[in-house]
Amino acid sequence: IMKYDNENIFAKILKDKIPCDKVFEDEHVLSFKDINPQAKLHILIIPKKKFIDIADFLENADEEYQSSFWSSVNKIIIKLELRDKGFQIKAHKGKDGGQEVFHFHLHLLSNS
Repeated sequence: IMKYDNENIFAKILKDKIPCDKVFEDEHVLSFKDINPQAKLHILIIPKKKFIDIADFLENADEEYQSSFWSSVNKIIIKLELRDKGFQIKAHKGKDGGQEVFHFHLHLLSNS
C-alpha cells in the first residue's frame, strides 16, 4: 500500500511552497490552472486533506467531507460559467490509470 507523500507537488502548493494560478479556494478545496493545459480551460481541483487517489478519497473521506468537496466542485463549475456549457471531469487512479501526482485531484476541462 502506498503512503501519502507530503512532498508531492500538490502538497507543496497547499503549503504555499510552490505558487499556483488560483481559480477558487474554500476550506475544502483548492483549484488552479493546469500548467500544461489539455483543453482551452484546464483546471485542477484538489482536496485540502491528504488522499492519494480517488479510491482513497471514496473509501476514507467521511460523508460530510465528500459532500462538501463535491459542493465546492459545483461552485467552481458555476463560477467558471460552465454549468450550461460542456465540460469534462476526469480523475486518474494509479500509474496504470495515468495518475502522475499522488494527491487526489480532478481535472476540469472545457473547450467552450
